[in-house]
Formats: sequence, structure tokens, C-alpha cells
Amino acid sequence: MENDLQAIVTQAEAILKTVKSRAEWEQAKATILGPNGSLTQAAKGIGRLSKEDRPAFGQALNQAKKKVEGFFKTSLELIENQADIHSLGEKTDPSLPPVPHHLGGTHPLTNVRRKVVSIFRKIGFTVAEATEVETEWFCFDALNTPEDHPARDAQDTLFFPADSKWSNIAQKNKEHHVLRTHTSSVQIRTLFKEKPPLRVIAPGRCFRRDTVDATHSANFHQTEGLYVDKNVTIKDLKAVLDYFLKELFGDQLETRLRPSFFPFTEPSFEVDLKAPNLGKLSNKWIEIMGCGMVDPEVLKLVNLNPDEWSGFAFGLGIERVAMILHGIDDIRHFYQNDQRFLSQFSNAT
Repeated sequence: MENDLQAIVTQAEAILKTVKSRAEWEQAKATILGPNGSLTQAAKGIGRLSKEDRPAFGQALNQAKKKVEGFFKTSLELIENQADIHSLGEKTDPSLPPVPHHLGGTHPLTNVRRKVVSIFRKIGFTVAEATEVETEWFCFDALNTPEDHPARDAQDTLFFPADSKWSNIAQKNKEHHVLRTHTSSVQIRTLFKEKPPLRVIAPGRCFRRDTVDATHSANFHQTEGLYVDKNVTIKDLKAVLDYFLKELFGDQLETRLRPSFFPFTEPSFEVDLKAPNLGKLSNKWIEIMGCGMVDPEVLKLVNLNPDEWSGFAFGLGIERVAMILHGIDDIRHFYQNDQRFLSQFSNAT
């Protein structure tokens, strides 16, 4: 009887080696383990044995059944794995590049920044850049900003701890480090590195402790410009800004300068514009940027003789330009990463 059990185990192993599908596996299982299967019939023969032989046969039967069930389990796992592989199709080469199904696009603020830069490059301006972490001297003192000015208060500017160290950011003295509140500091560093005449624009990200709402953000982007040469006048300033704004908003644009105040320019102006193609803002005077003639004190602070050199500076917010161009009424849309919003202003597909 025990020899018969071993023959059944051998038979099951041999049959399963030829099985290729679930249907064949089920047929093999019925042949061995089904109600009329060979192992089931062998188990029924235990009644014909003597009481002395039954324990040994029962133990052998259990061992044989365990082996056969193991063979069937392994065979079924192999068949199911092969079926999964077949359903996936041909084997792919993981080193090949993926087939593109979505092409990204540029952010609307990036588009506006590139447009602004391209306009100024047409008239000889170059791009200057520096770190977003600045020192208090370059961000304020070099721009003729007094120590009691509100902008230097910790409630308006993000200061780093006094013991913070930045090996890549040169200090004038031992002043504090801050997150820059404007890119005017880039102009100061450029004046130390390059001798006039020069024309630069400084686009970049800035930070202030503003409460976020529809028109304010603690993180925003600016483009500031500087032109230093001999005998620079307000007429030169007006001509450059008129050219820039008409390139940006169209030839039907009107501009005007309103007297204002900035510590680093004298005289200082706010620039307003009016155009017929700005949606609900059409034909209304809109403040767009600040500007002015570089204050002689600022020139002295960068070791330039104000009797020999003069210049003008200006600055505008990238977000503000984008909002006017596209009729956007909430600055927060730019930072929410909503694809439904962003895809309207890019070439994404």
C-alpha cells in the first residue's frame, strides 16, 4: 500500500510538469485529489488493513497528501504568474525613455519675466543676479535707508539669527543677514563689481513679512533696473520706461510720472499707465512701478563721484504685470499649483 502511495506522488509530480493552463491544472487535480482521484481511492483502502497496519499507513497517507498538495500549490502559482506576465504584453526595456503623454509648460510668472528681460535686452540692458539671502548693509544702508525706516523693522523684514554664517555672501561690516526685500541690492553689488557706464536689470524673488491676501504675498518677484552713465536725465528715464511699457502693453499706452519718495532716488516717481486693451482696467490710470534718479548719496556709497556720474533706477513686480496682462484678480493663484489655472498661460499639452 505504501508503494502505491509513492507511485501516486510520482504520478502527480510528472503530470504537473506538463500542465500549461488553469484548465489542465484543474483536470490534473481531479485525477489525483478529486472524489474519484487515485489518492482518494487509496485512502479508502485503509479499511481493508488490519488494526496493526493502519497507523503506519495513515502516517504515510498524510505525508503523501502533503507532498501532492504542495506540488499542486506550486504549480498553480507558476501558472498564475505566467498568466499575469502574458496579460502585461511583451517585456519592456526599462532603459528606454518613456513615451510622453503630457508635456509641461512654463509658469505665467516665468513667461512675464522672460518677456520683460527680452524687451530690456533690445536696448542694451544685461541681466544681473545675486543671492536671495542678503546683508542689511546691501539691502538698506547702501540704498540710503535710515536705521529707523519701517522697512528695517523685524515686523516687515525676515532677519536671520545674529550668529548665522554665509560663506558665499560678502558683508560690508558685521551686519545681520536678511532675506532680500527687493532686488535693488543686486544693483549695489553690480556697481562694486563693474564700472560705469552700465545698464542692468535684476529680476528675482523677494521676501517680506506680508499677510497673504489677494494682492500681497510673503514671497514675490521683482525686476529692478539701473542705468548709470554721464549726463543721464529724467528724459532718458521717461524714454526707456515708455519704450518698455509700450512693448509690454501696446502702442496705444499712455504713461505719466507722479512725484513720490524713495530713499535711494531723488527725485522719485510713481509710474501710472492707461491703455484701452486691459479688460476691466481699460482706460483707467493704473500704478505700475516706481522709479527715480539715483540719489547722489547712493553713488558715494559705491565709490562713484556724483559730479561725474548720474543715473536712474526703477522697479516693478512681476506678479503685478502678469495680473494686469491676464486680468487676474488674486495673486494667490500663482502659487497654488492648480493645473487648471496654470495651463491657461502656457503651451502645456
